[in-house]
Amino acid sequence: MTAPPPRPALRADAQRNYERLVRAAGEVFAERGVDVPMDDIARHAGVGNATLYRRFPTRTALLQAVHHDRIDALCSQARTLLATPSPAEGLATWLRELARQGSTSRGLATAVMIALRDEGSDVAWCREAMFAAASALIDRAQSAGAVRTDVTAAQVLKLVNAIAFVTECEPDGEQQADRLLAVVMDGLRPHEERDAAPDGASR
Repeated sequence: MTAPPPRPALRADAQRNYERLVRAAGEVFAERGVDVPMDDIARHAGVGNATLYRRFPTRTALLQAVHHDRIDALCSQARTLLATPSPAEGLATWLRELARQGSTSRGLATAVMIALRDEGSDVAWCREAMFAAASALIDRAQSAGAVRTDVTAAQVLKLVNAIAFVTECEPDGEQQADRLLAVVMDGLRPHEERDAAPDGASR
């Protein structure tokens, strides 16, 4: 499973500024969206504009840094969930966390997904990491007969990203994302399992 690239080693003071900027960017992006002026992020972090642009010359570079820890955590969780007794529940747990992060990020997930389409993007590593994590969980669930075999990791990730997109500005976005994801999980079950389920089951 592909892991996010390691962060460069920095001097202690530079490391502190790096962490302050990434933390501030995450907070400002979540509150105001990813199009907020970069200067506002520097002010929120309590550093000068020169410090911000020295560390993050582009908005995409800053998005990558904010997303780095989230991707790292999701990949780590996927590896752990591969050992759970229920492949279907392991997949559902991971997709819920993916949707939850997207639905509370105010455009962060969408911005990263757009960047992923560019092979030369600074966040192109996300594509390999996320597809590898999703594929491992989906392949395991398909092998166990818990997920239909005619769906791909790319399709499932698009569905979850769509859920995150439509719920991110809702006051109860996380709850709505959970309900929509339950519908997706029901649709991923093999046809025979859904046909055999009693009325109202998994709905």
